[in-house]
Amino acid sequence: MRYVIDIYGVLVPSLLLWIIVAYVLSAILRRLMQRFDLYRLVWHRALFDFSIFVCLLGGVVYLSEYLS
Repeated sequence: MRYVIDIYGVLVPSLLLWIIVAYVLSAILRRLMQRFDLYRLVWHRALFDFSIFVCLLGGVVYLSEYLS
């Protein structure tokens, strides 16, 4: 994994990009869970959302090794 990505001369930490990707994925997942009313099965919604975000971030970082 590269630690810094060059975007048109601007050096951006790669973790920042993976956080943005994981956030977008978790936002999509939150919308789907709201639409199908799956939050009624969750005890603590904020904690569940955070744990989903952390799991997605770990998966994105793990898969980024194969994409670069």
